[in-house]
Amino acid sequence: MASKGSKTKGAAADRRAKIEELRRAEKARERRYRILTITSCTVIVAGLAVGGYFLVGAGDKKEEKQSKVTSQTVRSGTFKGMTTWKGLTQTHVRGKVKYAMSPPVGGNHNQVWQNCSGDVYDKPLENEYAVHSLEHGAVWVTYTDKVPAKDLATLKARVEKTPYSLMSPYPEQKSPIVLNAWGSQLKIDKASDPRVAAFFKKFVQGDQTPEPGAACTGGKPS
Repeated sequence: MASKGSKTKGAAADRRAKIEELRRAEKARERRYRILTITSCTVIVAGLAVGGYFLVGAGDKKEEKQSKVTSQTVRSGTFKGMTTWKGLTQTHVRGKVKYAMSPPVGGNHNQVWQNCSGDVYDKPLENEYAVHSLEHGAVWVTYTDKVPAKDLATLKARVEKTPYSLMSPYPEQKSPIVLNAWGSQLKIDKASDPRVAAFFKKFVQGDQTPEPGAACTGGKPS
């Protein structure tokens, strides 16, 4: 028959064994929890990385698409020699814009348009305002100091009687006279060139206009 002391020692040993078992179980749970946490974090980070890659990739593709401007030259017909551009953007921006052509005939521009209701300016305009006028369907006549006074008077008279048109000097252009519409540009030497009248007829509020009917008044006066 076991003594009382032996029973006490046996109970204490059982308690220690139980406590030890509980500690091992707790440590096992902690290990499993750490493994699950690490695995979950890894999956989340990987997902964010992949998602970020696709987002960045999509942004790059969009930017590439917007910045891809193509041009071609008309080889025959009424507007032989005219250059046209496709892929022009229309975002309103602040500050200066680097355009794909000079004078510019499309692309990002200021949110304010240059007044273009038959307005004739005697000083160069800021590109970003004039391009907005082209977006509204205006024809912009630009010229250098090589143009004779008689030709300037002829061009001025045509612009002043034509809503959705404007005229200004553009010293850095290579041709004496350039006719500009959204996405199209025609270089000429003389105001008597029959293509001037044809250009106005086709492009003043023409099919190329991104925003037909938009105002040509109430913008930047000079």
